[in-house]
Amino acid sequence: MKVHQREIVDRLKSAGGHVQGIQRMVEEDRYCLDIIRQVQAVQRALDRVNDLLLEGHLQTCVTSAMRSADPAERERAIAELVEVFRAAGPLRGGNHGPA
Repeated sequence: MKVHQREIVDRLKSAGGHVQGIQRMVEEDRYCLDIIRQVQAVQRALDRVNDLLLEGHLQTCVTSAMRSADPAERERAIAELVEVFRAAGPLRGGNHGPA
């Protein structure tokens, strides 16, 4: 995680501030679509955090595991990635598999 740690922390702080702002908007009974737009902005920010975390993980932990002489270590790294992507649900952005 060290690869992007400062950027990740900054983005999380920003997202936390936005969430508090959204809470105030709801409490103030602000216009629904304005609230939805703010929620979408936070979701995009958190998606970017995930992107940075995944990139760092691939550059460090996964790279080390793939270079390992231990086949079990390589399989473990692959299984972890598969598990994370399964938990995330279908890929966004179109069809990424065979037709």
